[in-house]
Amino acid sequence: MLLNIQNIYKNYGKEPMIVPVLKDVSLEVVQGDYIAIMGPSGSGKTTLMNIIGCLDRASLGTYLFEDEDISEMNDDALSDLRLNKIGFVFQNFNLLSSETAQENVALPLIYAGIDKEKRNQRAIDVLNKVGLQDRISFKPSQLSGGQKQRVAIARAIINNPKILLADEPTGALDQASGKQVMELFKSLNDEGVTIIMITHDANVASHAKKILHIIDGEIIENKQGGVL
Repeated sequence: MLLNIQNIYKNYGKEPMIVPVLKDVSLEVVQGDYIAIMGPSGSGKTTLMNIIGCLDRASLGTYLFEDEDISEMNDDALSDLRLNKIGFVFQNFNLLSSETAQENVALPLIYAGIDKEKRNQRAIDVLNKVGLQDRISFKPSQLSGGQKQRVAIARAIINNPKILLADEPTGALDQASGKQVMELFKSLNDEGVTIIMITHDANVASHAKKILHIIDGEIIENKQGGVL
């Protein structure tokens, strides 16, 4: 078991203006899972993703990451967990415009204290892995949307994370680029990378092994995925 989430609640605000966002959500994730989370705007899917990614804490409930209780970790421990065990991919890439593809990808290794020679070589290796060996010295302004997202994915996997969290990873891409990103996700998952992805697109979700539907803060459906 990689993640064990039981009876999670998340509320914002204080009495008498408490706003419930997640209600009694439970989720178990094993190594190698590929899960898509779907739901309308305001349904709680991003909040759930933030809790899974240790960017936010639940108000109530239990969250175990590799049998470690997240609620007992201080902020420094959570920061280390995010750096070393969780990779993040966002819709808008979040690349530094002044840095090359290689420099953007190597950033997590700087925070991890890896020396320059090793981090540069590792960045080259993962850029090769995502098919961008000819774009290593290019800056984001010189890359297409699909290439930017592949740089972001390379950055997310450079520390060999236990889990990859993707928030609308194809939302800013054209159909062809989106297809390339989904093929890359499948390849990573085939290698054993666990993926949890938020998407509004049923065709994108269909690539996952499992699909969760969340409405008004509650998981209402859990079904098998599979490419349509």
